[in-house]
Amino acid sequence: MSIRRTSGLVGALALALVVTGCSSSDGKSDAEGKGKTRVFAADNGKITIPEKPKRVVATGYAVPALIEADAPLVGISSWKRGEPMMDAKTLATYKKLPKVAGELATETNYDAIAEAEPDLIVIGVPAPVLGDIDVKRLEGIAPVVAIGPTKPSAWRTLSHQQADAAGSLKQFDAVKTQYETKAAALKEKYKGVLPKLKFGHLGSYGESAKGTFQREFSGSWGTNIAEDAGAVYYGKVKNPGPGSKGVSEYPSIEELPASFREADVITYSVKADGSLPESVKYAMDSKLWKNLPAVKAGKTIPIRYTEAATYGQGMQTLDAIDKAFAPLLKP
Repeated sequence: MSIRRTSGLVGALALALVVTGCSSSDGKSDAEGKGKTRVFAADNGKITIPEKPKRVVATGYAVPALIEADAPLVGISSWKRGEPMMDAKTLATYKKLPKVAGELATETNYDAIAEAEPDLIVIGVPAPVLGDIDVKRLEGIAPVVAIGPTKPSAWRTLSHQQADAAGSLKQFDAVKTQYETKAAALKEKYKGVLPKLKFGHLGSYGESAKGTFQREFSGSWGTNIAEDAGAVYYGKVKNPGPGSKGVSEYPSIEELPASFREADVITYSVKADGSLPESVKYAMDSKLWKNLPAVKAGKTIPIRYTEAATYGQGMQTLDAIDKAFAPLLKP
């Protein structure tokens, strides 16, 4: 029950507002005596949910987050594009769980969800995509909390909310601690180098057919985890909007020199196998790219797993960043 983050999704994310989930136990049992409930604030309002869910269905971005948090999942949506970022344990769990929805929000199998008998449904799609789902029908099966992506760097807060709703913060916090420990170690390792450099990032969501490239700034997909390791991305969006429009823009290829001229180092997004996305290749094939100061100086760095949206995935990104940044330590 997800959609691919194409340029269309980037626009959808830009329309989504950050909604901070919170909950409070009412100390009461539900009407059927199934246990205590609490009120949880989600994208779709304040929802009464089980205090300790026992059977959870997850979709979209909530899938990897709740697998990592060891939530009591009984059904998930397909999330194929996230498979390359899953570690062996997460991937094994993902593959064996029943798939109750496809890659798209419109590919929701309501009968399969009902057969899974969940006591909580966590929907992890952008707010604009929620309209493709019959939420009322799902509410007839179990309480529904929608906690979807907003601006790229918000995955930390959103994955916490998703784990909180599922009553799985213990394992979530353990993975978070591992990530923060690894990030702190890298920041220490590169403290003598990274703060002295001005970084720019070439993202993978430009549209070559339209002659554009994606310039990502602080807090975007390609930058936010590198920033945890100490990288400093300069500049800002010329005409910022909500969500992802506040941290990335899509200039014409002719603007490459102006966009990256000041960069000491340019990082760029690559696929999990290290190959170039079409939009990145389009920009790098340009003569304008080849004349950039950072490119001439050999200071261009590929980064894998820039789509990471959980702490577990983020640890793989940190490992990739460590390998990519290692040459910067050489005199």
